[in-house]
Amino acid sequence: MVPEHPIAEPTLAGAPERIPPRVRADAQRNRERILAAARAAFSSGAEQVSLEAIAREAGVGIGTLYRHFPTRESLVEVVHRDGLALVVARAAELLATYDPATALRLWMDEYADFVGRKRGMAESLRALSKAGVINVSDTRALITETLQRFLDAGARAGTLREDVRAEDVAASLVGIFLATDSLQPGQAGRMLDLLFAGIRST
Repeated sequence: MVPEHPIAEPTLAGAPERIPPRVRADAQRNRERILAAARAAFSSGAEQVSLEAIAREAGVGIGTLYRHFPTRESLVEVVHRDGLALVVARAAELLATYDPATALRLWMDEYADFVGRKRGMAESLRALSKAGVINVSDTRALITETLQRFLDAGARAGTLREDVRAEDVAASLVGIFLATDSLQPGQAGRMLDLLFAGIRST
């Protein structure tokens, strides 16, 4: 098996060491496997899932995991940031494919999935927020800006109300997600339907 640590090739004195492309490719594949395994583990709601279990699921050694992610929090941070970037990027894709109202409702479901997948990271996310590594206000602002894109497009198309504030929609979504643990299957979706009905232009 090719080691992940950079292998120094013979170089002139003072010249930077080069990492063989095959080593970089193997390291990147291992990183992606670790992240995929972590996403699956955290989305199951298992807050205490061990890093050893994640490494086993990824098919790598625990030393390999620690070389990429020295702490549990560093792994959680990347999983969170990648997921947030993906759900925000989906807004443009949905708006390019569907009418604004349909795009918003589909995005609300995808955002709900993103929030649900964070349940197994809750404790680590709180620690990262307390340490200032993850700024909750910045995350909220990013989601609000994303919602504003849908609302602006819907207002222009006449399918979404012009008087709805993105901040209010974001706060309503948070309220629904906070209650999700105690909801019956399907109830969260029905609550999102009710929220969406209040946003649509009549």
